[in-house]
Amino acid sequence: MKIKILHILHSLQIGGLENGVVNLINNLNDGRFKHVICCVDSSGPMAERLKTPIEIFSLQKGDRRDYLLPFKIAKIIKKIRPDIVHTRNWAAIDGVVGARLAGVKFIIHGEHGREATDPTGANNLRKRVRKGLNPWITKFIAVSAELRNWLVYDIGINEQKVVQIINGVDTEQFKPPEEKQEAKKKLGFKPNSFIIAIVGRLDPVKDHETLFKAFKIFSENNPESANLVILGTGHLEDRLKTVVKELDISEEVIFIGGTDRVPEFYRCVDVYVLPSIAEGVSNTILEAMASGLPVITTRVGGSTELVEDGKTGFLFTPRDYTGLANMLSFYFNNPSILKEHGFNGRRRTEERFSVAKMVREYERIYESCFSPMS
Repeated sequence: MKIKILHILHSLQIGGLENGVVNLINNLNDGRFKHVICCVDSSGPMAERLKTPIEIFSLQKGDRRDYLLPFKIAKIIKKIRPDIVHTRNWAAIDGVVGARLAGVKFIIHGEHGREATDPTGANNLRKRVRKGLNPWITKFIAVSAELRNWLVYDIGINEQKVVQIINGVDTEQFKPPEEKQEAKKKLGFKPNSFIIAIVGRLDPVKDHETLFKAFKIFSENNPESANLVILGTGHLEDRLKTVVKELDISEEVIFIGGTDRVPEFYRCVDVYVLPSIAEGVSNTILEAMASGLPVITTRVGGSTELVEDGKTGFLFTPRDYTGLANMLSFYFNNPSILKEHGFNGRRRTEERFSVAKMVREYERIYESCFSPMS
């Protein structure tokens, strides 16, 4: 008999959490598991990456507080009768209540990273809610050691109940190009252009503005051809385009929007940057490393578990755009080190962050719900 899992998350817009869910569903044994998705808000383009069609519910919550949300979720649960409900992040926390109302025995809650409204996890109300829901939750999953420790020591969850599972990356889909200049020409860039990129939703927590300020300094100090490529969508798009215009870098900064050609873009990039003020474990960092890119990112959350400072990239303090600009200039002026760090990152993902490893760990958690000890 198949185990039916209802995955509850905010949406299926382009993002690391959403990518992780799609990777998991695509790679779990379809002879053993059946999946349904419930989006608290809307579906989105990540749904198109699912290898087989599955049922997706969209509740269209938007930004408003909906006190009936747990009851709406419970209604869906009673209709589809899942064996396990798997909620993710604060945005889907109402799903825990909905699952309890619907009488679901096994509830798993994942913490995949912070929101811009609570970047350090210090919000007391949210901490109390998680603590209060703890008796109803079978297992907590944290994608980083930092989030695991926060659940155990800040929230007060029994450490035996918290499992860390780091995201995995498909190293066949994301891999270095055979010839980078050809990859650049294929997507319309100048073959010798120095390309910097960021992939992810246009959200305050990603702090694109720090990257724009750093790129401004970098381009002034290194006047040769360079481009900053922005992949992703989000409600800050108009605001960010205004900032780019104010900094007078509109000709060099390219907003791609949402695209299903992300692996191709990685293959034409020279340096990947993620200046987030908070992170769980970034899928885009793993994708960039698998693509053979050096990564510059902030010293926050699980990013420090992915990037080896000075070996696969560099870590910097959030919002330090001057430091970021210096790191970009260093790579621009030291192409051999850029190449070495990219090679080291690719090898690191192959050895430690495979999709297969991630899938095995999730399968073990799902199967354990039905073991005699559960």
